[in-house]
Amino acid sequence: MTIRFDDRVAIVTGAGQGLGRSHALALAERGAKVVVNDLGAATDGTGGSSEAAKAVVAQIESQGGEALANGANVAKPDEVEAMVAAAKERWGRVDILVNNAGILRDKSFAKMTMEDYRTVLDVHLMGSVHCSQAVWPIMREQNYGRIVVTTSSAGLYGNFGQANYGAAKMGVVGLMNVLHQEGAKYGIRVNTLSPSAGTRMTEGLVPQKVYDLLTPESISHGLLVLVSEDAPSKEILAAGGGTFSLVRIYETGGIVLGPDEISAEAVAERWAEVSDPAAQRELGGAFDQTEKFVTTAAEALGLDVS
Repeated sequence: MTIRFDDRVAIVTGAGQGLGRSHALALAERGAKVVVNDLGAATDGTGGSSEAAKAVVAQIESQGGEALANGANVAKPDEVEAMVAAAKERWGRVDILVNNAGILRDKSFAKMTMEDYRTVLDVHLMGSVHCSQAVWPIMREQNYGRIVVTTSSAGLYGNFGQANYGAAKMGVVGLMNVLHQEGAKYGIRVNTLSPSAGTRMTEGLVPQKVYDLLTPESISHGLLVLVSEDAPSKEILAAGGGTFSLVRIYETGGIVLGPDEISAEAVAERWAEVSDPAAQRELGGAFDQTEKFVTTAAEALGLDVS
């Protein structure tokens, strides 16, 4: 099986350097026409230059591909709309969106300002919302779309000094869950990438020998699967250093307490049963949890809710 993107149009945000650049080059190498979006800002979101995006476009074109440089700020919906319109005007469609743009403003929660918090949320979470909403009607109309949002282990598991970043990165997982449901009947598949890459965002945070192993290029191979013709949907793919694995959210079987026995103390006393993973399972959607609660409660009380 060979994964190709001939005649597909992709938008990659934050594609001037690092992981986004790697994604854009990988897509173009396999035939995609690529909008290389990059504000050209510093890692904290300040400043701006179009040179990085233009350099990636020049590299793609030198290798026989087609690309368009774009400097839209993903935190500004009007600029995002203009970016998507430019892609549609030039190539007639948009098939793939890779939400990769990001910044860091790391501080402990006690020292973090609300500006630091909101700015990071605006780029990572709202930037993904703005871009996804802008391509959504196009993808619905053409009955085809592939969207990837980018999460992080800081959101999935936590990392000191990144409350803003971690919250934003879990927010995009929730966005994926809902867009997966709403897009399914229109041929839109939505996934999440959780990368561990050696980029300017992570330089200095890990030893150099480790940094050298975490090449962006190795992660982009996983990204290509998530936006391919046969892509899965609603998956969180963790990737780094040549390792690929899926992150899943499970709910334990738990306990059922009847009206006569329910209390805070009863929950605390049976905490080992509440946390027992033996009967855990992955739920398909929000209603699955409600159905589980109603069914187990009814069974415990001997009620027929069929």
